[in-house]
Amino acid sequence: MDLIQAKTQEQLDRIFALYEEAFPSCERKPFSHMVEAGARGQADLLYLEEDGAFCGLAITMKDRDLVLLDYFAIDAGRRGGGNGSAALKALLDYYKGKRFFLEIECLEPEAENLEQRKRRKAFYLRNGLTELGVAAEVFGTNMELLGYQMETTFDEYQGVYRAVYGEEKACHIRKWEENGTDTFK
Repeated sequence: MDLIQAKTQEQLDRIFALYEEAFPSCERKPFSHMVEAGARGQADLLYLEEDGAFCGLAITMKDRDLVLLDYFAIDAGRRGGGNGSAALKALLDYYKGKRFFLEIECLEPEAENLEQRKRRKAFYLRNGLTELGVAAEVFGTNMELLGYQMETTFDEYQGVYRAVYGEEKACHIRKWEENGTDTFK
């Protein structure tokens, strides 16, 4: 699996098309903001390629030694064949020495896509990530953090948003209290 910093318009267009297909509109940031953060060196827009063909995307936010995998998707025609695991392993190698983590939707029993959420979490746990014990409401969606051989705090997590997108966006990341249940695990 090759990870290529997207530089050409064709690469950015392929990433954008998959981004729009794979993520609901309520979870998408303006793509132009991510491109601008990439130009500042605060984000990576990675074009995933296998055997010379587009395979998927990975978009990260970076602050100090923290790397937040903000968006990760495999092209629909390449799912189910181990490409997701290969891409995640390549990402972990690419960011070796950094604290690598991501957000996933909490396993809320009333969620319409609960089975999808369970499969997503199982995928990441199977591939070596662990629960960090940090949960947040991110622009109205309850998320939990998973990380790879690391620890972080809510303040550090929110700080990534603050560093990359400013206080205006960071204020939409709120610590989520469990309200006495175990719904985020």
